[in-house]
Amino acid sequence: MPAASGFDFRRFTLDARFSSMLKDWEKIGSKLAGDFRIFKIRSDEKISPRTGQRCDFFVIESVDWVNVVAVTSNDELVMVEQYRHGSNTVELEIPGGMMDPHENDPVATGVRELREETGYEGASARVLGWVYANPAIMNNRSHFVVVEQCVHKHECEFDHSEDLVTRLVPWKTIPKLVRDGAIRHPLVLAALHHYDLWRRTT
Repeated sequence: MPAASGFDFRRFTLDARFSSMLKDWEKIGSKLAGDFRIFKIRSDEKISPRTGQRCDFFVIESVDWVNVVAVTSNDELVMVEQYRHGSNTVELEIPGGMMDPHENDPVATGVRELREETGYEGASARVLGWVYANPAIMNNRSHFVVVEQCVHKHECEFDHSEDLVTRLVPWKTIPKLVRDGAIRHPLVLAALHHYDLWRRTT
């Protein structure tokens, strides 16, 4: 079956025998396994199209996320450092967050998150692209928004559990920071890659 984007990856499969096995799994049951405020976990029972066996899969349900590539007139990225509880480390990232229940526009969410986390605003905000956050176990997308000509205009508006430090990072230093392991968040890396592709074609 062609991918959701309309791109048919089967054209690049070397062995057609394996390509023919890649069919949708029939879902025969689903139930809520847990509700944890910012995400839910559901259990899906599906049938393998290859073996006919029933299998259980756990899926993390979440709203979509937005990551913001904010660029100043000096070709600097507005980035943030923050403590991450999953890894117990301080990470260098780009601003971003979850789409609120009433939001359906990634650009509006991105502009809001940029303002709240850094106090910066800019112009020509638009979507660069998106990826699935983790298609193996999650159902949501991460959208990438670029905002140009960013300047500092507001005080930050942190959540009660949020502490961030804003950093202005020259774009030309990003490749070295990635190679040196200073930027380690995979969705941030994906957003920066989308931005790099966009710069090369505009």
